[in-house]
Parts: sequence; C-alpha cells; structure tokens
Amino acid sequence: MPADTLSVPASTAAVHPVLAAIDIGTNSIHMVVVRIDPRLPNFTIISREKATVRLGEVCPETGSLTEKAMQRALEALERCVAIAQSHGATAIVAVATSAVREAPNGVAFLQRVDERLGLAVDLISGQEEARRIYLGVLSAMDFHNLPHVIMDIGGGSTELILADGREPQFLHSVKLGAVRLTEQFFASDPPCPEEVERLRHYISSQLERPVDQILSLLGSQPVRLVGTSGTVESLASVEARRRLGSVPPILQGYELSLTGVTGLLQELLPLNKEERTRLCGIQERRAEIIVAGAIILQETMQALGAERILVCERALREGLIVDWMLTHGLIPDRLRYQSSVRRRHVLKLAHKYQVELPYAERVTVFALSLFDQLRGILHPWGDPERELLAAAAMLHNCGHFINHSSHHKHSYYLIRHDELLGFTEEEIEMIANIARYHRKSPPKRKHPNFQALSSEQNQRVVCQLSAILRLAVALDRRRAGRVQWVRCEPDLPHHTLKLILKPSQTGDLCQPERWSLDYNKQVFEKEFHVQVSVHLEQPSPFAVGAIPEKIYTNS
Repeated sequence: MPADTLSVPASTAAVHPVLAAIDIGTNSIHMVVVRIDPRLPNFTIISREKATVRLGEVCPETGSLTEKAMQRALEALERCVAIAQSHGATAIVAVATSAVREAPNGVAFLQRVDERLGLAVDLISGQEEARRIYLGVLSAMDFHNLPHVIMDIGGGSTELILADGREPQFLHSVKLGAVRLTEQFFASDPPCPEEVERLRHYISSQLERPVDQILSLLGSQPVRLVGTSGTVESLASVEARRRLGSVPPILQGYELSLTGVTGLLQELLPLNKEERTRLCGIQERRAEIIVAGAIILQETMQALGAERILVCERALREGLIVDWMLTHGLIPDRLRYQSSVRRRHVLKLAHKYQVELPYAERVTVFALSLFDQLRGILHPWGDPERELLAAAAMLHNCGHFINHSSHHKHSYYLIRHDELLGFTEEEIEMIANIARYHRKSPPKRKHPNFQALSSEQNQRVVCQLSAILRLAVALDRRRAGRVQWVRCEPDLPHHTLKLILKPSQTGDLCQPERWSLDYNKQVFEKEFHVQVSVHLEQPSPFAVGAIPEKIYTNS
C-alpha cells in the first residue's frame, strides 16, 4: 500500500490523526511519528527512528550516490514505513536534503524509493530546509519576540536562521557538514595539525559572508544562539556528563558554552575513532565525524561572538509536522503567518523583479478561471496543480526585469534560481517551466529545462498548464482589463471549445484579445485535442464562469 495513503480507523484519524515525518540526510535518516491534537493544536511524539546510513558517501569520481549507500537508505526507509504503518499513520511526509540535492543520480534514487516503497519524497532546497528547521524549533521554544540565531549542523550542510518567532529575517544554507568536511579534509585518524588548520581556514572563509549579514541585521542586539542536530546534542551530552556527572534525560534548553566546546575539542583532537567513541560514549559512526562537527560549531560561535549555545531537540523532522499542520489549517494563531508562506514569497519575487502586479493578477484570475471551468472535463488536475499555475501566472513576465527579448526564458531562470520558499524543488521546476512556455515554442523533450522534470506526469502538467496560461495571457492583450470574464462552453462529442468573452466596456469588441487568442490557441488545441472558437457575450442578466478568488494579492 502506498505510504502516503495509509489506512487507519476513521474515528481515530478524525480525532487524533497520526503523522510520520522522515528526514533523509547526508549522515542519517530520521523519522518521528506523532499524534496530532487539532484542538490545541499540538502534537505528541509517539515514536522516533534513526539509521546512520551515510548516504553522503558518494563516488569520488562522479559525485553520485553509491549503490551500497542507496541500498542502506532503502532498507532504512522500508523499516521507517513499516513502523509508521504499525502506529496507524494516516500520512508520511518525507524530504531529502543535501546529499540527494547535489548527487547527479539523486532524483533517480528518489524514484527508486517511490517505486519500491510507494513513498513520495520531496527534494527541498537549502533555504527551504532552513525554513522548516525554524518551524521545528518554534514548536519547542518561545522566542518572546527576541531575535535568535539558529544553527543546524548536518552531514552535508549547516543551516543558519535569524528570527524572532515571527517571519524569519535570514535563511541560509552553507556547504559545511560534518560528513562532507571529514571526507574532504581528514586523510588521517586522528587528523594531523595541518589538516585541522586547513579545515579551520576553510570554515572561516565560508562563514564570513552569512555571519556578516546576520550581525548586520542584529545591529547592537546580543547574539542568542540555538543549536539543533546530532553534533550539538552529542557535544552537549559529553559536556553534561563531565560537568553534572550524568546526561539529563532531556537536553532541550541545555546550555553549552564556547569554553566547554573548546575544552572538548582539545581532548578529541589527539584521539582516534575508537578512543573518541570510548571517551564520549557515542556511536562509532558519530565518532567518525564529531571532530569536524565540533570545529564547525566552535568556528561559528567565535565568528558570531556567542559565548553559549542553547540546545533544541527539535529540528527538521518536527518542522515537517508543523508545516503539515499549517497547510492543513490546524494552526490558526501563533504560527498563522507561516500558512501563507507560498503566497508571500511569490509576491516577494514579483516585487523584486518589478512585475506589473495589476496585470499579473488579471492573468492569474483568467488562468484559474479557465483551470476551474475545465477541471474534470479537459484536464484531471486538482488544487496542488492549481497553486502551481497561480504562481507561474503571477511570475510569468518577471523575465522583463532582465530583458524584453526572450523574457520567457529569463522568467524561467529567475524563478528557478531565486528563493521561492514553501515549494519543493520539483514544484519550483514546474512553476518555472509553466512560466517559460507561456509564449513562443511549446515544451519540447530536447529542452534541458523540460528534461529536468522528474516524471512524465509532471511534464504533462507543465504542457497543459502552460497551454492554459497562454490563453490567460491573451485575454489581457492590452494590459488594461478590457475582458471582464471568460466562460468556457466545451462540446466534447464534437471536440470543440467555445470561449465566451464579456467586455468590460460596452461597445468594445475586444478585437486585440480575440486576435491574440486566435494566434495562441494552436498549442492549447493540440494539447487538449479540441478546436477553439472565440465569441463575445450577448447581453444577459447574469454571468456564468465567475472570476475565482485572487489567491495572490496584497490583501
């Protein structure tokens, strides 16, 4: 049975749904299974699972995930799915991060996961990873509206976030991970002083820019540092055992000082892996990478001027739970702002690239009206695809910011490579492609950007939604709102579709819009196998095919 459609008793699922979240990282695969109480709203963790699969052990020649690493990951994910099913999970939310993002065969690996386990895994960007880590931290900490710097040291990257409990001011992912740096810089065990010194210089250079930005945003305010992930928790456990005589049952809120980190490093550096394992009381796989992780932590604390770091036991996987609750309307108060993260970042890009918002909103309204009227008739797509179309319609002309010539190609580039948070990597690729094909050539398999889509279904979505977007653009040819609304009258037995236009002004024949529709309809006709004809509405007391809600507005 597919993992995202697990079956549980209706009464249980309705009152306290169970959800599982899986984080496929460079070093480990983590899963948390929670029971959600929508009335609070909150969640209770009922199971945790961790497997150190070291997926980031890539082929040195190609950078690809190795077969052995992928097999370890598949076996771990199979266990996770079985555990989630045993707890009656109604859904599993899974994401992949740094190692899969960077590997040439990363998407192919995720396809194997889907085919073997029925588990759909979202490949998320570094910035999106940082955003969801922030949500996870907020589920465990109250910032009291004071700015905090959050750092999450992973196997392949370190995420840095500056926020005060509301909208994050800074989200950044830097390629400083404990597994990555151990493999790149340490040829000996224990590492020699020259290797450690080279690593320190490298970390310092990579941190310079993001740290400067954080300190600039903080101004004179003190640095309040929060740390998540295995490296921080492992170091805190060792330090607590030394200082307190035992490890607290809960590390949440434990303060680890820069002095303590420095002292631990001095003890760890001359030891080999086996000696580090005995000294720290940690797993062998963690002992392999703890030195590089500790140096990342020490260098970051020194660069920020932070004397201590507060441990938070929640991170990305809990953030996936919070994000799911937000998107399902279960968090209406303190985190309500995050539920509109997609809309806000689409508007952010539109403002950044000086998109003419009234025009973009009209095109969006027309695109969604066509989509809604033809749903279940000419296309099978639902609300997720509708939201991708809305984002693409709002941003389809952002390429004008670079140049009018080939602006559709520039739009693809800007959408694909800027921060469009709230969407997965594949969703961003789809949005960029839909915008790319709003004019000129339709999608072709030889186009690299079209080839980048991970499945034939996603390619079909792009083909059909971009064809709809072409008609929506034509409906505002004069960029003056001369068409009030459009009504679709399909006649499937005869393979025809009438578009009935209602002019905004009496006597306007909407000739430019009709010409533009005639010119642009060929792609739509070929895609949907219908003949399109355009007509003006005859006077009537009411309109059919009302304009849908504007989901991307400033209100």
